[in-house]
Amino acid sequence: MNQILVTKKLYITPELKRKKKVYKIEFFLSVFLVCVLISACIYAEYDRNKSEQVSQEILANLDIPEEDTTIAKNNVIVVVLDDIPQAEVKEPDNRQMQTTANGHQYIPVATINIPKINVNYPVIDGPTDSTEETEDLLKISPTKFWGPEPNEVGNFCIVGHNYRNTRFFSKVPTLVNGDMIEITDLSGKTIQYKIYNKYQVDPRDVSCTTQLTNGKKEVTLITCTDDSKQRVVVKARAI
Repeated sequence: MNQILVTKKLYITPELKRKKKVYKIEFFLSVFLVCVLISACIYAEYDRNKSEQVSQEILANLDIPEEDTTIAKNNVIVVVLDDIPQAEVKEPDNRQMQTTANGHQYIPVATINIPKINVNYPVIDGPTDSTEETEDLLKISPTKFWGPEPNEVGNFCIVGHNYRNTRFFSKVPTLVNGDMIEITDLSGKTIQYKIYNKYQVDPRDVSCTTQLTNGKKEVTLITCTDDSKQRVVVKARAI
């Protein structure tokens, strides 16, 4: 019996001890990396939930009047007394500049509603249109990328993140020709746009932002493909 025990001990060599120690280190390292990965995923989801909350708060706080279809609203009012034109009086701008946690300023310029995919968000815009500013604003809400004011003649381009869930523009790649997009500007005017084209482009291809619309009002939605290698472009025209 003692001989058997001694023989078994002989098999526990220094090399075997070293390998056992290495296996333990690799095991604990793997557990640590898994914990880090899970923590990163949890934080990313928390951050996205927080962004969704900020976006919905912006939407809830927007002071958009009901659309008046009987009286045309002008941006400039001229008051005439005794046939003498007085100073022009502009309607007050109810767009209040806000600031992100990273210090970038922005204003809400419109709302976008896509009934088919349950999208209802404010569209925000920054004063500089820099890459850093746009990337920061995209964490909050769909963002104006290029073009005229909402519901004006031209190509109103909006970019939004694809989080591969139901937030922001994640479901935009599922849209098809004939689906409807509604844009409401800050005057309360809502225009419906019907999708007439959808395609993918290289991230450096910005030809979809062209303003050559033949005098029509258009909307272009831009987001990433699910693998983030290409951009999905959705084109719609006012009806």
